Amino acid sequence: MRLNEGYAYREQLGARARGQSTLSYLIDSYRHSPEAVWRERLARGEVLLDDTPATGEEHLKPGQWLVWNRPPWEEQDAPRDYSIVHEDEAILAVVKPGGLPMMPGGNFLANTLLGVVRERFPEASPLHRLGRGTSGLVLFSRTHDAAVKLSRAWREHEVDKRYRALSSGVASEERYDITAPIGMVAHPRLGLTHGVNPEGRASRSLARVLERRTASTLFEVDILTGRSQQIRIHLAAIGHPLEGDPLYGAGGVPLAGEPGLPGDLGYLLHAERLCFAHPLSGERLVLHAPVPPELRREGEGSRPT
Repeated sequence: MRLNEGYAYREQLGARARGQSTLSYLIDSYRHSPEAVWRERLARGEVLLDDTPATGEEHLKPGQWLVWNRPPWEEQDAPRDYSIVHEDEAILAVVKPGGLPMMPGGNFLANTLLGVVRERFPEASPLHRLGRGTSGLVLFSRTHDAAVKLSRAWREHEVDKRYRALSSGVASEERYDITAPIGMVAHPRLGLTHGVNPEGRASRSLARVLERRTASTLFEVDILTGRSQQIRIHLAAIGHPLEGDPLYGAGGVPLAGEPGLPGDLGYLLHAERLCFAHPLSGERLVLHAPVPPELRREGEGSRPT
């Protein structure tokens, strides 16, 4: 482990903050730290309200800026190696290893895919995200024009995304058209997280059985929408949560008792293919990430499919 450079978490307050004290707002909004820890941070001058050190007793107003200047800390180790599958002046496509977070958050800052990619390509911006435990293809833009065009293509469902997943239980059908809506649901440690919610956003995944194993099923999954944790939630919704998933159980909601957090590891999910029109040439690109051994069918080699 090594010390990073620290980070300033900035938030412009909304209507929910009105009338709360700085301390009560921090405790309620950022439950990863108890009251005693926030009091210590306030006493050390780490928390600013509109550029002034906060005491914790201020009455907040919408529009104010709240900043926590987190001192440098030792980050948890994570795999930092990635491979490049496509590179040109407009875009960059890389294969993310499982276990490496995409973006800064929690205890990760430098040990993120964004951090390691920007060491070589400082202009790169990710066009989508994978969960920390998910491996596979991530597409970056290298210019503003490419970002605008590809972001529009994503919104208009013009990017084909295919994954592989290992689920618990043996599937009884060959194909599943999963349309469970995804929204916010209760989580005992976070307050709220994503899961199946009848009032959530429309979501659709197409899952096809690649191989049945003794007590599990290897699925190929195309996602037609891009909701957070969609594949984990949708496969759990049909009774086949990912093997080893510490968060989601059957039904597509957090496990009973003490479920894990979204960034916890243990499951096998891989983004194996992206298909889209190049933002400059219009050429249809089909990019592949080699499939990890655990997600290959019997007799399948290491070459992308």
